[in-house]
Formats: sequence, C-alpha cells, structure tokens
Amino acid sequence: MRALDVLDGVDLIAAEDTRVTSKLLSIYAISHPLIAYNDHNGPKERPRLLAKLRDGARIALVSDAGTPLVSDPGYKLVREAVAEGLPVHAIPGPSAPLTGLTLAGLPTDRFLFNGFLPPKSAERRTTLEGLKSLRATLIFFEAPQRLAETLADMAAVLGPRPAAVTRELTKLHEEVRRADLKELAAQYAEEDQPRGEITLLIGPPLDEGPDYTKVEAALDQALAFMPVRAAVDLVSSMLDAPRREVYARALAKKNEDDAADEG
Repeated sequence: MRALDVLDGVDLIAAEDTRVTSKLLSIYAISHPLIAYNDHNGPKERPRLLAKLRDGARIALVSDAGTPLVSDPGYKLVREAVAEGLPVHAIPGPSAPLTGLTLAGLPTDRFLFNGFLPPKSAERRTTLEGLKSLRATLIFFEAPQRLAETLADMAAVLGPRPAAVTRELTKLHEEVRRADLKELAAQYAEEDQPRGEITLLIGPPLDEGPDYTKVEAALDQALAFMPVRAAVDLVSSMLDAPRREVYARALAKKNEDDAADEG
C-alpha cells in the first residue's frame, strides 16, 4: 500500500520496462508521466532525472520485477543522487536473493550475493574457485539457457554441497528444487530448458572434520620433547581438532611408548 501511495504522489515514474509498469498503474488508476530507464538509455536519462530532482521533482524508480538496484542500473542513479546530496528513499519490493534464501533451507547466518557468473565456462570456473573457500551460502542469478552448464561447473569446482534452484520466485509459477549440486546438475542436463528468472543458492563447504593422519604425525613429533597435555594443546590448536580426541590419541601413544620401554 505504501508503494501505491508513493506512485500516486510523484511527478514522474522511471521504469525498467514501461510496458510492465503501465499495466500496474492502469490497474490502480495511477496516471503520471512514465519514462523508460534501463541499461541502454541510462547514461542519457540520468542527467535529465538528476536535473529534475534538483528542481524539486519527486521521481519514483520502478524495476521490472523485484527490488531495484540488485543487478540493476538503478544503483548508478542512486549513487549520483547521493553524491549531490539529493534525498533517496526505498520502498522495497520482493527480493529474489532473500526470498530464495528463505526457501532454500540453507544456512542464513552468512551469505554472499554474487549476481550473474561469467557466461563462458572457463571464466565461470575461475570465479567459482575464488569463492570456493568461503564458509557462507552463495547466491547467484542465472539465465535459463546456461543453467545446466553452470550447475555442472559448480559441481566440478565446489564439490558436494546442498543447493537449491529457485525459479520465478513470488510469481505464479514459483518453483524450488533442493538437492546436492551434482544431482541438480544431472537433472537439468536431462530436462528441457526451464523458463523464467532463476536464482541459485549453494550451501557452504561441508565440514569434513580434521585430518587425523596429520594429527598422529604431529603428536609423534610433539610428544618427543613435551608433556602430554602441552602436546595436546599444541596439536589441537594447530590443526583445529577436538581436544578430547587428540588427548585420547596422545594417551594411547604414551601408553604404547611406555609399554615398549618396559619391554
């Protein structure tokens, strides 16, 4: 309702797609000047919009779907308005990244939105390598025609992880598919190309636990010149291993060494 009040009270409406926005305005009998503002005409329209704002005009920026400024040219307009000290207010609409995060069933305490990945596989894999170690849920947009290839690259680079493919969020044909990355890649490789706007969500790296081969080797070295407790403290801290497990292994080694000495 607040969004409708704002649209009804402005002097000008700038829309990513005037055809979509005009339908909304006609439903609610809102009649104000409507212009297109998008990636193609942004450099030309921004100076005009800023000039109107300086003259005191009230302008509403409307995106085609979802919240403006997320993978959207609107942020450049906001950046320049803020630089000039012009007031900016937000009336948020649905946001695919946050809606997908709510539905995916993946950790929400840390997440990274990365927009669209590069369209070519080699560049895409390089980008994914840079994100591989982040212990956070990763969120991407993807085009339907690249979905299967992108999932295959993700499975190859990121390894086994829970993931979700969400499509047309908050719309009529909303769909959420949850599975392991490799399984999702196989499913979409065998199916027809999906339709609509897609948001991918990938869980953080699976906790594989400490490498106890390294723990054993480190204990062998540490126990040679320090007491058990000191060796356990050093090794558990150095290898991020549970102290109780390291202590049990250290005691076993100490007992073995003592038995060998007695023999």
